[in-house]
Amino acid sequence: MKKSLVLAMAMALGVTASAYAANPFSDVPAGHWAYDSINKLAAAGVIEGYGDATFGGDKLMTRYEMAQIVAKAMAKGANVDKLAAEFADELDNLGVRVANLEKKADNVKVTGTIKASYAAYDGDKLGTTGKGAAARATNHQGRLRSDLWITGQVNDDWTYTAMLRNQQYFTGEDANKGEENVAFQRAYVNGKIFAFGVQAGRYNKTDITGGNIHDNRMDGVEASYGKDVKLTVGYGKATDANDVKENDMAYAEATAKIGVVDANAGYYKFKDLKKAGGTADIWTVGLGLDVAKDLKFTGSYIRSDADKAVVDTGIYKGVDKDGYVLNLAYKGAKAAEAGSWGLGATYYDQGAGTVVAHTMDGIYFDEGFKGYSVNANYTFAKNIVAGVTYYDLESKETDKDAQTLWSQVVFSF
Repeated sequence: MKKSLVLAMAMALGVTASAYAANPFSDVPAGHWAYDSINKLAAAGVIEGYGDATFGGDKLMTRYEMAQIVAKAMAKGANVDKLAAEFADELDNLGVRVANLEKKADNVKVTGTIKASYAAYDGDKLGTTGKGAAARATNHQGRLRSDLWITGQVNDDWTYTAMLRNQQYFTGEDANKGEENVAFQRAYVNGKIFAFGVQAGRYNKTDITGGNIHDNRMDGVEASYGKDVKLTVGYGKATDANDVKENDMAYAEATAKIGVVDANAGYYKFKDLKKAGGTADIWTVGLGLDVAKDLKFTGSYIRSDADKAVVDTGIYKGVDKDGYVLNLAYKGAKAAEAGSWGLGATYYDQGAGTVVAHTMDGIYFDEGFKGYSVNANYTFAKNIVAGVTYYDLESKETDKDAQTLWSQVVFSF
């Protein structure tokens, strides 16, 4: 055993050698450099030596022998995290839990993204005002969005997450104002209660279709159960969504792996949905599967009970209650992998009641819309990803159309 190792482990126990009985090892005399440390470890039951009352300090130790000593030191409360990490596999075989050592060493993590985006708009929505159209009064928009994420480990089962956001606009009324306001966009906990996963606080709720129905913040609580077949239920208040500001929202979702198919279903209930003129119920079923190497297809059918739409441009009765979203995605840019890339295409046909707060970056029509988008993304360097998406959509109730060319670069840290 090396001198530094003996001294370090003895110090980790935090007890003086004078508290112990006479040296139990005949080959470690009182004048030996490690006498006090070895005496302390022996008295604490961390080391035992050999059956002939010798310590055998000149003999080589196996990793399992060393792991046994580390395990005993851990049981005595010694801070030997670095040794435990080094001998993690051996300790695991000995039945000693060391999985949380990294959590102890780094209890709080700070990450973030900086997104620089530019969009060019065209079509019949330009110059309009009202919900979702304020930024469309001009034919372009530039923005810098900075998100700072803070994650803390509460204990082995619970974590806390918060996100702060600042946005700078380069066009429109807020252009070049040097906006310094920072908004508390997320603040929630994740954990377990018995066999249920729990999330509570202000979190972003993206519906099971990937945001074709709702992708925005809510103040609520969510519980989930299962893995291969997973059930999720949630309830709360929608916050700052286009149509449901501070109104009740409830949902239930299910996912399952059936052979090569990823199946899903969802139900969403919005109280006092302004666009629907009252409570709205929305159902969806969908699937996803790999149709070829690196090529994935996803499809969703959406149904709403809303038969009218109250929007900025008027009141539309007898609106389409159905919605379809079909998507093909090839590969995909990965932030950690420079040179990775992806392509995608999506077809939309969504009635007014199937959309509450859509995830898309393009202009869409609140009375219902149909059309397509195509996109490409590329990782220029590690944690620097660029993307561009083109949307071409038309209203389902009028002869109006709208086009958006959206681009952005995301820096992650």
